[in-house]
Amino acid sequence: MTELLVADRLIKRFGGLLATDNVSIDVRHGEIHALIGPNGAGKTTLVSQLTGSLAPDSGTIRFLGRDITRLPVHARARLGLARSFQITSVLRDFSAIENVALAQQAHHGHSFRFLADVRKDTARTEAARRGLAAVGLEARATVPASALSHGEQRQLEIAMALGGAPKLLLLDEPMAGMGPEESQRMIGLLHGLKQRCGMLLIEHDMEAVFALADRITVLVYGRAIFTGTPDEIRRHPEVRQAYLGEEAA
Repeated sequence: MTELLVADRLIKRFGGLLATDNVSIDVRHGEIHALIGPNGAGKTTLVSQLTGSLAPDSGTIRFLGRDITRLPVHARARLGLARSFQITSVLRDFSAIENVALAQQAHHGHSFRFLADVRKDTARTEAARRGLAAVGLEARATVPASALSHGEQRQLEIAMALGGAPKLLLLDEPMAGMGPEESQRMIGLLHGLKQRCGMLLIEHDMEAVFALADRITVLVYGRAIFTGTPDEIRRHPEVRQAYLGEEAA
């Protein structure tokens, strides 16, 4: 597998706090790479640098072989870098299909405001319906987002992110707030999307992480202390002590 994204020695400071300390990470085609660590480890700060909402103080970010370190968020999105957020960001008063259609319109550089234009666009509506089908929500197309369950709203958010045909999807705690059944559905969904785009996954649900990830990077106090397969993560004594809450044998 070749690398989609390569971040090299990223440093980000907030006053005296070193939020990312020479962090290097890569994500490959066809891979789910999980990013784990305790609260305050720097995970969201790192992802914000990858998407362009925060600029690193030093280090480089390359995507599809291109240096994107100083590119703004919208330029990275057009190259195929998409992000879902820790808190759902759907338009609650609009239906599921309207949410996806509007997101697709925005991904293609048009205004996010003109719902009437989207409703008249048969091609856009059909594309939105395919996006809902990809995440298992086709039967819920006309339901207002506010009437969807929490898990369905997270599925809808992913359908919206897929509207730009991303090469890499950055997922910030997609299982947050979900019950066991919803989490299992999300795990199945992400497995199914794996060949469609690479993924960088931030997640506290370790059962989901070990079920999904091809590789895992562990952040502690802004530093990447280890990257390896799930089995290597389970066996690594420093990881077990720092994050998994186990004493090394």
